[in-house]
Amino acid sequence: MDIKFLDLQKINLQYQEEIEAKLLETFRSGWYLLGNEVKNFENNLAKYIGSPNAIGVANGLDALRLILKAYLELGQMKFGDEIIVPANTYIASILAITDNRLKPVFAEPDIETYNLDISKIENLITPKTKAIMVVHLYGQVCWSEELEALAKKHNLKIIEDNAQAIGASFNGVKTGNLGDAAGFSFYPGKNLGALGDGGAVTCKDELLAKTIRTIANYGSEEKYVNKYQGLNSRLDEIQAGVLDIKLKYIDKENSKRQEIAQKYCTEIKNDKIISPNFPENNAEHVWHLFVIRTKNRKELQHYFQENGIQTLIHYPIPPHKQRAYKYWNNLSFPITENIHDEVLSLPVSPVMQDDEVAKIIEVINKF
Repeated sequence: MDIKFLDLQKINLQYQEEIEAKLLETFRSGWYLLGNEVKNFENNLAKYIGSPNAIGVANGLDALRLILKAYLELGQMKFGDEIIVPANTYIASILAITDNRLKPVFAEPDIETYNLDISKIENLITPKTKAIMVVHLYGQVCWSEELEALAKKHNLKIIEDNAQAIGASFNGVKTGNLGDAAGFSFYPGKNLGALGDGGAVTCKDELLAKTIRTIANYGSEEKYVNKYQGLNSRLDEIQAGVLDIKLKYIDKENSKRQEIAQKYCTEIKNDKIISPNFPENNAEHVWHLFVIRTKNRKELQHYFQENGIQTLIHYPIPPHKQRAYKYWNNLSFPITENIHDEVLSLPVSPVMQDDEVAKIIEVINKF
């Protein structure tokens, strides 16, 4: 039995009839951008998240870029301002900051959760700090009352990178509606995945929402009249139609992920492996990824491969060690670097069978 890391074909084929009907309907409509499919999806996403505003954009990176660009246009930030961000995030979080000529200030994560260590934030705040970007990494909520109090005390925005955690919640409030604004990714492998690229922004502020929508459409509210130096970053009708169908099933799919993760957490018993803790509140983690750590990663990954199990590394190189940011290569973040050297992601998906989960547990316990 070969076990894929993520069987996208199988995930999408669950909804084949609905998706194919929607693709045909959209194709025949003759309207492929900024139409009813996008409006419907935006309305349904906003309702699901509990946010007053949702704006469909081209991808998750653009979602974060647009939030920051809008704050710059509204005069709430200026070039050179600082954004506190976890050092162990995917590079998109950092690219969004540097692309807007803002400065990322790296913070170490909590080794237990891999999320931003909120206790370390205050020491990083300077007069130039304008926001904290929290990343709900691997699908786990990064939030606390301490974080809210800190942002209020220093008058900081909280921007959520919610690319991996759609459906997770903190005290009954969904990620994407906790902070001032949030960026979503609908890359095909996400918990809510399109059939290509896609993204969205949610936010509470009406002016911010209007500014983001305008910037994303070449900076234009009225055709051929350009208010801002904008981008072309729009969710297309086909992807919106597909996402609107799949949004109806997101809670069911997340529930299956949680079920698999709970089995992993309780049944993996190998002292060479560090498994994540299963949260007391089920809703706080939607398990986009199930990430273990081991000092024997290379050997373990090879062992899985020999047993027909595909695993991936999220992520092998932290942003500050990437060639793209060579001027930061000399920085040292020991916790982050340790995480990136040891993490390995096990298969977790809503279409996995019980015998596949059992095989993975059996194999890892024999390692």
